[in-house]
Amino acid sequence: MALGSYPSTRLRRNRRDEWNRRLVAENKLSPDDFILPMFVAEGRNSREPIASMPGVDRHSVDQLVQVVGEAKAMGIPAIAIFPEVDPAAKTPDAREAYNPDGLVCRTIKAVKDAHPDMGVICDAALDPFNSDGHDGLVRDGYVVNDESVELLCRQSVVQAEAGCDVIAPSDMMDGRVGAIRKALDDAGFESVRIMSYAAKYASAFYGPFRDAIGSGAALKGDKKTYQMDPANTDEAIREVAQDIDEGADMIMVKPGLPYLDIVHRVKQEFGIPTYAYQVSGEYAMLKGAANNGWLDNDRVVLESLMAFKRAGADGILTYMAIEASRLLDSR
Repeated sequence: MALGSYPSTRLRRNRRDEWNRRLVAENKLSPDDFILPMFVAEGRNSREPIASMPGVDRHSVDQLVQVVGEAKAMGIPAIAIFPEVDPAAKTPDAREAYNPDGLVCRTIKAVKDAHPDMGVICDAALDPFNSDGHDGLVRDGYVVNDESVELLCRQSVVQAEAGCDVIAPSDMMDGRVGAIRKALDDAGFESVRIMSYAAKYASAFYGPFRDAIGSGAALKGDKKTYQMDPANTDEAIREVAQDIDEGADMIMVKPGLPYLDIVHRVKQEFGIPTYAYQVSGEYAMLKGAANNGWLDNDRVVLESLMAFKRAGADGILTYMAIEASRLLDSR
């Protein structure tokens, strides 16, 4: 081959050595990027495996506090709490959602007592407490907006009173971010942040999560009248813009991997702290394949999480937070 035609630029040169690959890496993962979602249930000294989420348990409060300690030791900055409520406490008016002595508030207090510097994020939605399995109140077969928002405000205030640092409205009701912001401010919680699930899609990837909180069996119909159509992208941008205008401090896109284009577009257009949720179905899909020997578990854990960083996410809610942190620590 003539010298003049030989490539003078060889992109493989920077891939030759491990130290060089580290120097030129465009994105890096660390435990600082992770939020650990956790499921809590009534009882004591209890860890109950969730069949559709291999390796994930529902914890009693005391056991959950121990796992939070493990997460803290790995450098994970925050957890997100999701309850499995006693079916007897689920009602059409979802009143357990704003019970100051309820499971969520007791969990917040226990975590903060044991680990005061761990960030605590709480879901603002009614589906764990609603006997209809919906994120809002159901009237004549339709999830009503404004009455639901009133309850979300009450729920957010009692969670803030218990010590929650970040309220994360995941309900997709119109106007709820502004209403929650006002309710928190009026109650003296100006420093409590709002991480809005601004682009939450009506996805088939939520099934194992609904198993975990016990809302799937109760769900009547679907959630397409308030969660977004997977076909839409411009609508997501409108939702995000509205929530920012109403006072959201951070934005969430859910699910994650099937919606990396939305993560990227939100970050590019708004520059706001942007998070993605690697949801239960994504987790179950990867773990199911790995447990069958079809995928290399350790590699797909980190590769899937790196995809979020590459798309522009500032952080990731992932059930693999502790596992991924250990893998990064062992490198």
